[in-house]
Amino acid sequence: MTEENTERKDWSYTSHIGEDLRGIDLSGADLRRAVFDGADLEGADLSGADLRKASFKQANLMKAAFDNADMRDAIFIKARMNLSNFQGAKLDRADLRGIRGRYAIWRKANWWDAKMNDDLRGALSKKWPKE
Repeated sequence: MTEENTERKDWSYTSHIGEDLRGIDLSGADLRRAVFDGADLEGADLSGADLRKASFKQANLMKAAFDNADMRDAIFIKARMNLSNFQGAKLDRADLRGIRGRYAIWRKANWWDAKMNDDLRGALSKKWPKE
């Protein structure tokens, strides 16, 4: 195993606007305040990552894994998040307005503490009720 694989990636305070990062493994990474606006992160592994105050405006996050990620105060305005996995994610004050994420897995994620459009909130409350 290389040294890079054993250390936690630190991308905090970095910019990746519009970058092609499809399928990247950022599991457990420190991504605090990083900017991924308009980036393509389809199929990315962000499980266990620290995404606090990071920005993903209009990013492609389809099929991405956010299992147990800390997404507090992160911005996902108009991001594509269908078929993503948010199991156990911390979503306090995350801005999910305008996202596409009805067909995602929200089990044990506190989506009700996030900012989102009423239509998405209605759809999620039927399928993933507050526990």
